[in-house]
Amino acid sequence: MSHQPEKSHQQLDARRLLCPLPVIRAQDAVAKLKTGDLLTVTSTDPGAKMDIPSWSRINGHKVIEIIEKDNEIIITIEVNQESE
Repeated sequence: MSHQPEKSHQQLDARRLLCPLPVIRAQDAVAKLKTGDLLTVTSTDPGAKMDIPSWSRINGHKVIEIIEKDNEIIITIEVNQESE
């Protein structure tokens, strides 16, 4: 029986950062995670709603959900590290 490793769920506060910083911070955070881990990015930059999903798609990560509330955009990504 194989043991499934614990999945990590990290939070990234990218509020008050303007493009391209939310994407850069997300990229830095994802680099420390493993396939299947989740990263939730909270941003106040309206561009993040398009930029982070586009970056995720290009890099093979999966956007789980995008929530907009109180002028914040909350994006949850499932990490896919192809090099593993």
